[in-house]
Amino acid sequence: MNVNETIRAREVRLIDANGDQLGVKTRDEAIQIAQTRDLDLVLVAPGAKPPVCRIMDYGKYRYEQQKKDKEARRKQKVTNVKEVRFSPGIGDHDFNTKLRNARKFLENGDKVKASVRFRGRAITHKDLGRDVLDRLAEEVKDIATVESRARMEGRQMFMMLAPVSEKQ
Repeated sequence: MNVNETIRAREVRLIDANGDQLGVKTRDEAIQIAQTRDLDLVLVAPGAKPPVCRIMDYGKYRYEQQKKDKEARRKQKVTNVKEVRFSPGIGDHDFNTKLRNARKFLENGDKVKASVRFRGRAITHKDLGRDVLDRLAEEVKDIATVESRARMEGRQMFMMLAPVSEKQ
């Protein structure tokens, strides 16, 4: 952002610290007015004809902007994608263990990518893999929604689960 002497325009539309328009002034006049008030001249709309400048405390303005940016970053929610892998002929106990992990990930707010890997001749029984993923979706339907249905990609079948948002 251009401040004080770095402003190149000859004439500027001047706005004072209270938001009142002071009219069109030369750059030197505007800088002089800002200096008498112990403030800075800041270019806020360079594309306007003439460019718009505001009299403000630039250091304080930058500090406030940094505070707002930091607060916005702090409130941001990062969602990770965790993967849980199954096999088409998975046993009940193994399934329950992986189900518990998937539930834990969903409760922490992460998305879950459930995948079934087909090895060897198991690829001929895609219906078994689909059954495993459908069973998982049924077990976690209270805390998750199916973001994308089961689909094949090479020798793997995928399904994405997303946690149910608080808004719904």
